[in-house]
Amino acid sequence: MKKETLEKRVKIANNIMYYIYQYIDTDINLDTLSMDLNISKFHMHRIFKEEFGKNIYESIKAIRLQKASNLLITNRYSTITQIASLCGYSSQTSFIRAFKQRFNCTPKKWKRDGYKEYSKEILGNTIDSLDIYDFNIEPKIIKMPRLKAYYIRHDGYDRTIRKTWQKLYTWTLTKDIKNYKQIGLLHDNPVITPLDKCQYIACVVLEDQEETFESSLPTFLIPEGIYAKFHLKGVYGDMLKFMRWLYHTWLLNSGYETKTTPSYTIYEKNHFLEDDEKFILDFYLPITYV
Repeated sequence: MKKETLEKRVKIANNIMYYIYQYIDTDINLDTLSMDLNISKFHMHRIFKEEFGKNIYESIKAIRLQKASNLLITNRYSTITQIASLCGYSSQTSFIRAFKQRFNCTPKKWKRDGYKEYSKEILGNTIDSLDIYDFNIEPKIIKMPRLKAYYIRHDGYDRTIRKTWQKLYTWTLTKDIKNYKQIGLLHDNPVITPLDKCQYIACVVLEDQEETFESSLPTFLIPEGIYAKFHLKGVYGDMLKFMRWLYHTWLLNSGYETKTTPSYTIYEKNHFLEDDEKFILDFYLPITYV
């Protein structure tokens, strides 16, 4: 396959995935998407399956249920019906059936305490150190603008992310880009999602948002919104501890709820690129007032 053809196919697949995440709370219309991309539905489904190893409908279902599993924990004032609607389910009955099939637990039980047992299975021996870690960080509540990002998608949340960041860093050197932010965007909560199933996106956001580059890398927009901003310093592994505290302790007692839009980090020092694996970063959690 020619390089330009391969790059075009990757862009199409990434655009489809971005569209799914952007409109996960709606009745996703694949006819509209195929028209927007100017390709047939057959071609769209084939490219997506070849790039991601599963079909579009399977991905939509998996993403909806992952979003719901997180919101059931963090949005304690929302009903199961409201959360089902936030994740694109028009029927509570179909949502409960799909959730139980995926997590072997009803949404009601999960919301109460079922997620704790599931989290233990996901994290295994790591759980002991996570339980005793207490951050006690007070965030700043700020409004963030919409950000245009060049990105590379990565499957999994582990040290292999380093290779993806190295590729993205190489791209900045090739383009002689000097003024930019490194942003890591995480669609899933790794404390309740198998680490190899987490969707991580390594992003470069130019300081001058008006500047553009001809590039094989796809772009997408990180949405504007209200975020709780946490400043952190640590080493590789501390982020899992932080996210467990954030989603299972801080958020439950904060008076806020989170949204279906993803959290992200802006790195001052990126542990995936540092030999000592230390980081300095700001973590942005999308929130809404209850």
